[in-house]
Amino acid sequence: MTGAPHYCTVRGARLAWTESGVGPPALWAHGLTASATGDQPAGPFDWSPLEGGHRLIRYDARAHGNSTGDAMPEHYTWPNLALDLLDLLDHTAGTEQVSGIGASMGTATLLYAAVAQPGRFRSLVLTTPPTAGQTRARHVAGYRDGAALIEREGMAAFEATAGPPPPVLNGIVQSPSPPSVPRSLLPSVLRGAALSDLPPAAALAAIGVPVLVLAWSGDDGHPLSSARSLTAIIPGARLMTADTPEQVRRWPEVVAAFLQT
Repeated sequence: MTGAPHYCTVRGARLAWTESGVGPPALWAHGLTASATGDQPAGPFDWSPLEGGHRLIRYDARAHGNSTGDAMPEHYTWPNLALDLLDLLDHTAGTEQVSGIGASMGTATLLYAAVAQPGRFRSLVLTTPPTAGQTRARHVAGYRDGAALIEREGMAAFEATAGPPPPVLNGIVQSPSPPSVPRSLLPSVLRGAALSDLPPAAALAAIGVPVLVLAWSGDDGHPLSSARSLTAIIPGARLMTADTPEQVRRWPEVVAAFLQT
């Protein structure tokens, strides 16, 4: 994508990251089991249009892609992943304010990072927010069941449980990508997700930077209710929803314009 990754040691893990483009820094935080520096296709999240006006930093979360990790579920909770992200920014962006772009787990990671260090970010793009609160219980059980299935029957059995992409991704994503997490670590990663939820409303209401929320329909793992709740809680947040593949394909140009404002 952008050449060989760089590496830095963050809180006991070796995180991989790449950079491309010129301008103020923008950070991409991917979703659960995905990768930013590996061989996975970009799918709906091709942020290369941002490179014309930003230095785009793409990184692999702990245990994902080319980054290392350990078999400690608590290291993969969203608040702990946010601490990784903030330390990574010290290595990659110095003292510059950063525009953060996340998807699913990456969106949750950015929210915890922005709550912990609100002055670190210039703006936030919260893509496909994950289940939260009451909608999360079934997915928590699914993460725990998936971890046990991997340990009992292996990765092939786990991958066979993946459902098709939501209809809004027709023609964009043909089938779920295999997890970019080693078999030895994926159960811990899933259990860390099961221990996680979004920050409390009072903390989210204190976010004071421009926020764009992007959500698509027909995906119960990333329900519109999460996106609407964040938009209602975070002051001034703007919501854009997609019901068709054509609308999803426009997201990169929408984000590029948002980051320029």
